[in-house]
Amino acid sequence: MTILAQVLQGLLAVMFLTAGFGKVTGSKMHREVFVHYRLPQWFRVVTGLVELAGAVLLIIGYWQQDYAIVGALLLGVTAIGGTITHIRVKDGFKETFMIVLLGIISFILLFILI
Repeated sequence: MTILAQVLQGLLAVMFLTAGFGKVTGSKMHREVFVHYRLPQWFRVVTGLVELAGAVLLIIGYWQQDYAIVGALLLGVTAIGGTITHIRVKDGFKETFMIVLLGIISFILLFILI
């Protein structure tokens, strides 16, 4: 595994651990954002669990590369869903940029690992 892959893996793990934890615990910001997205609150929890699972897979992937591949794919697909959600509610570039960037990083990591 290259140093670039390890750095991207760590970056994604930290970002999605933070975001997933906020969604699962029901932080005020995440609750309000899911109201803005016109999505039910149970979907916020499911999304948070998926993000946490992907981050954990990336962490395990430091020792077993196959787990990092699955984690990167899971988070990349999740980012596609997040991007579609932002487009659906007509969010601007500022609101959409981070999830697009994280999705791109996820797929770059995936292609480095394969």
